[in-house]
Amino acid sequence: MKKIRLGIIGLGNMGTGHLCNVMDGKCPSVQVTAVCDTDPEKLKKADKYPEITCFGDHNELLDSGLVDAVLIAVPHYVHPSIAIDCFNKKIHVITEKPAGVYARQVRLMNEAAKKSGVKFGIMFNQRTNPMYAKAREIVQSGQLGELKRMVWIITNWYRTQAYYDSGSWRATWSGEGGGVLLNQAPHNLDLWQWIFGMPKRVRAFCDFGKYHNIDVEDDVTIFGEYENGATSTFITTTGDACGTNRLEISGDRGKIVVEHGKLCFWKLDTPEREFCFSAKEGFVTPSNTYEEFTAPEPEGHPQVLEAFAKSILTGSEMIARGEEGINSLSISNAAYLSAWTDDWAEIPTDEALFEKYLKENCAKETKKKQ
Repeated sequence: MKKIRLGIIGLGNMGTGHLCNVMDGKCPSVQVTAVCDTDPEKLKKADKYPEITCFGDHNELLDSGLVDAVLIAVPHYVHPSIAIDCFNKKIHVITEKPAGVYARQVRLMNEAAKKSGVKFGIMFNQRTNPMYAKAREIVQSGQLGELKRMVWIITNWYRTQAYYDSGSWRATWSGEGGGVLLNQAPHNLDLWQWIFGMPKRVRAFCDFGKYHNIDVEDDVTIFGEYENGATSTFITTTGDACGTNRLEISGDRGKIVVEHGKLCFWKLDTPEREFCFSAKEGFVTPSNTYEEFTAPEPEGHPQVLEAFAKSILTGSEMIARGEEGINSLSISNAAYLSAWTDDWAEIPTDEALFEKYLKENCAKETKKKQ
């Protein structure tokens, strides 16, 4: 069976996880031939695989001739710069989320990807969840009619102080570029726009270091507005024990709720707007039919990587194109800018203004000063 030769750049938690998935046979179209990390101790994780060549510099790996593609699993700020190095050498790229920290660097990365002509993917593994895929199908097919509202409470990202203390780059503006919106919630921000579409503007309330000894946000509420008058509310935190993960989407023709591993779908027999103005009684509701969907959740990471490899080998579709990473990042950039300016933030945001505030926050952080 033909395989791609993959290099993994970054052997932290995620990079090591991807390495193990491939070596355990979960990605049959992938062969890891090289790994890279600037920390010699982390490179020792590959010692038990003598067929893998280790590098301390990513450019040496790219110039080695040992790889067809690279998986980037390093701190957020350098995702775009390493990806651009790969594109310049005509090497395919799949990057961990988020695409980057600020929109301008990701926009430049996307331009470089387009110019290179190689494959570019991003590790949005939550798109493989059948419940979210079904929600997207229902919404995008028009079965909900005109969209009204999305409410997502995603508070089961609980983290302890020990988690934040496990790396000097974690939960810092200068090292990570943000908190829960940049580390945990990019998956959900991606699903938000993938299922419901991009808002035109947001108003966000971010609490910085509310539950942990950090400078970045660990509690967030975002309110979004759409061109058609629809709204979205997104609540996330790393400070709630026994958190919730509930997605509810309402439209003129019904409602879906995704929670506890199932999707519930109430489909109105008469569109709500039509029923509202045709009903002769005041305390009645339109009749509906109820459907329920369940399916086991797959191992998303190896599935995304395998689809990326097959896209290189056969031209098939990827699960998430790398260029799409700018969408979720645009939402989080707008949320930060809204919180910093105490005002609405349009999407796309003012790139220069965002970077100005980000630089100021990097300069003044004290709780985990690098």
